[in-house]
Amino acid sequence: MSYEAKLTALGYTVDTGELSSGRFMRAVRTGNLVYTAGAVSAWDGEEIKGKVGQDLSVEDGYQAARLATLAALKAVKSLVGSLDNVVRVVKVLGMVNVAAGFDATPDVIHGCSDFLLEVFGEAGRHARSAVGMTIPYNYAVEVELIVEVRS
Repeated sequence: MSYEAKLTALGYTVDTGELSSGRFMRAVRTGNLVYTAGAVSAWDGEEIKGKVGQDLSVEDGYQAARLATLAALKAVKSLVGSLDNVVRVVKVLGMVNVAAGFDATPDVIHGCSDFLLEVFGEAGRHARSAVGMTIPYNYAVEVELIVEVRS
C-alpha cells in the first residue's frame, strides 16, 4: 500500500499548500534531502496549545506531536508532489512546550515517531531529538523533519 493510501486509510487527507511563509520556506530541498521548517500542533482546524506538564497531559502532547507531524508532511508533499516519493525519514527534531520541571519530552515526541512508523513502516524509522522549551504562540509541540526523497 502506498504511503498516501496509508494516510487515507488512517483518516487523513494531506493536501499541498503554499511553501513560502514570507521570510522563510516551509520546506527546502537539497539533492535528495528535504528539510522542513518547524511545524506546530495545528491540523485541519484543530490546534493543541499549552504547556505539557501544566495545561496538558503527556497524552495531549502525544496527540499534538501527531498533528505537528501531519503539518510537516504537508510541507514535504507540497515540495515533492506526493508522499510516495519519500525514500525514508532521516531525522526528527521534536520540540515540546514544557512546564517548569517537565522532562518526559521523549514520551510526547513518541507521538511523532509512532505516526511516522505507522505511515512509512521501516522507512519511517529515524534518528531523533526530543527537547523541552517555550514554543511560539503557546503551541504544544513543534516538529522538524529531514526526509530523503526520490530523485
